[in-house]
Parts: sequence; C-alpha cells; structure tokens
Amino acid sequence: MSHQLSLAQRFEERLPRRGVDDPQYVPELVDAILDQAAAAYVSDVHLIPGKDDLRMEWRVDGVLQPVTRFPAAIASRVIGRLKVLSQLLTYQTDTPQEGRIRGREAGVEMRLSTFPTLFGEKAVIRMFVGSGGYRRLNDLGLPDEIAAAFSRFLRETGGLILLAGPAGSGKTTTIYACLRELLHESGPLRSLVSLEDPIEAVVEGVAQSQVNLAAGFDMATGLRSLLRQDPEVILLGEIRDRATAEIVFQASLTGHLVLSTFHAGSAAAAISRLSDMGIEPYLLRSGVLTILCQRLVRRLCECATPENDPAGALGLKVESYRVPAGCPRCGGTGYAGRLVLAEMLLPECGALGRAILSRSDAAELEALAVEAGMITRWERARRAVEAGLTSPAEVRRVLGFG
Repeated sequence: MSHQLSLAQRFEERLPRRGVDDPQYVPELVDAILDQAAAAYVSDVHLIPGKDDLRMEWRVDGVLQPVTRFPAAIASRVIGRLKVLSQLLTYQTDTPQEGRIRGREAGVEMRLSTFPTLFGEKAVIRMFVGSGGYRRLNDLGLPDEIAAAFSRFLRETGGLILLAGPAGSGKTTTIYACLRELLHESGPLRSLVSLEDPIEAVVEGVAQSQVNLAAGFDMATGLRSLLRQDPEVILLGEIRDRATAEIVFQASLTGHLVLSTFHAGSAAAAISRLSDMGIEPYLLRSGVLTILCQRLVRRLCECATPENDPAGALGLKVESYRVPAGCPRCGGTGYAGRLVLAEMLLPECGALGRAILSRSDAAELEALAVEAGMITRWERARRAVEAGLTSPAEVRRVLGFG
C-alpha cells in the first residue's frame, strides 16, 4: 500500500456526504481538509488549480505527497472559503494575499497564502508545528550536549543566539521552543518581545509584533523602535539584510539577549554570509554567543531492513545501515517522523575566533570549529545512519552530495 493511497483513503472517509451544489458542501470540505491535515501532522497543504481540476498535495515529513483532486467547478469556492476564514479579500484574485486562519481549535496555528496563476489562485496553508508538540527545548530531540549548552546560553543577559539552516529545517520550531523555555525559566521577571514577518505562533507572555511593509514598518525600523521599549530578550523572526543585521548586533552588545534565524547551509557558512553582508568581524566574534545549524531527516520506520552493500551507503562511511521497506504503519514509505541533525559553532573559540577576525572562508572556519570540538551535521548524519535511525538515501536527499 503506498503512502499516497493511504493519505487519499483517509481523506476520502472525511469527504462531505452531500452534493457539491449544496451550500454547505464547500465549508464542510474545507473543515475536512484542515482537520485531516492537522491529524496527519502535515506542515503545508498545497491547493493547485489546473485546467480541469484543483489538485491537493500535502507536505509530510518534508516530502510533498499527492492526496486528491477536486472538480475545477468548486476551485474558486474552496479558495474563497479559505479567504473568508483568513479575513482576506475574496474579490481580490489578481494579487497575492496572506492571512491567519481564524476560528480553528485552540493550539493549531495556520496561515494562508494565495497566489494568482494561469488557471486561478493557488493556495498554500502552513500548519505550524511550533504550536504543536515541540514546545520546549527538551522536546526537540537535540543532542544532549547541544541542549545543555543552549540552556546555558538562554540564561545569558546579552549576545546573539542564531538559528541557521535552509527553509524547512525547523528553525522556527526551535526558536519558539527557546522562547517558551525563557518564559518557563524567568516568567514575568524579564521583558520578552518579538518582531516577526509573519507571527507564526502566538506565545502568551511575549509582546509579539508583526512587520507591515505597506505602512513602512519593516524589520530595521521596527527593531530600532523596539530597543526603546525596555526589552531584555528580543526574538527577531529572520535576519534578511545588512541594516537589520547591524541593529541586531548593536542590540546584542548593549545588554539584550537576541534570538534570530538566518538562511545558511552550515554554521560556518552563516559566519561567511554575515561577513559578506558587511558585518564587521569583531562583531561576529564578540556579538554571537552561538550558531546552531540544523537539518531534518526522515526517521526510518520499524519495518526497515538491514543492509551492508557498500554501494548503497552512497559514499557515507558506515559499515552497515538500514533501508526503508514499507508497511501499513508508515503508509508504505518506510519512514515515520523526523529527527534533527544539528551542529553548534562557538565563535570565540581560540583559533576559530582569530580566523573569523581575518575573514577566512567557510571551509576553513568549519575545519577549525571541528578542531575545537564541533560535531558537524555530516558526522551527525553518519552516526544516525549507522544507528539505523535514517537511511543513506534520506541523508543525501537532505544534505546533498557536497
């Protein structure tokens, strides 16, 4: 039984038992989509209009899976219903819109994004795992030594904690878990604020703000004003440009603990990219407490079978490994859930700190970080494969062949 069929069969069971022309058909259909996607731990729901139908795909464990197709005749009604739930303009179909889906059960955060295409509006619903089971630092599955070090850094009164990785690597989930950890440890004794684009999960006890580019309220402008709000801990959704980065480092060196995310393929690459953006090396060495880079790989199901063919290891230096087999429990994919591969870089470590000051490239920085004790994402992946937690093919899918 394939995973696609499994998803389709589960969804088919929840389809409304009434005709498509019934006024309640589309509202019930949209409710079924949202409820079933949440139950299947889907991260994104894609509704893609075509000439003859509306295709629905779900991203499960980082992989997009086809689920079903709806008649083209109800495509605009389905998108319109989602817009109503998100308080968007239903008559505006020629420009992109974004909004939060309202009125759903507590604890489930959903954001709708619409985009005009040749055959109508495409809609993507982001289901935020940050509001689900991964609420605290110990829930993330980080290596023990990284979780312990992170807990210490969250007790600091100044400096930058940077979460790095590509899109879909779980940065937002981790940073929200850090925020909840801070709330648990200090409660109302510290002033916690955030500036995000958009706000992806509501955290009680944090003064959360969302940028508004149309009103001239961008990250850099908002952060300057936020520094005058007497904050002690600042969560910045993402560092995207030099102006924002400069203010982040200014805040980190003036008595504020700053948490932010940054797109980079590795912890060392994050240093290089910030340097290329024009951040002074002394700020990178002194302002950054730590950089955590993470990736997510699918975890093998219990049905996986052992293998020791060197060719199947795909260049990974392992003596034995397991490969996906597929069973009803995992829907035929051979995988169930995901695990994190993390590396943590400390910029002030001896030779590494000097290399940062001399603007060394990412490869040299990574080599020095390894000498200082950093376990790279590749070594984490090799250990996970050798322990039978994931497969060589999954590691190559996520990390590539670099």
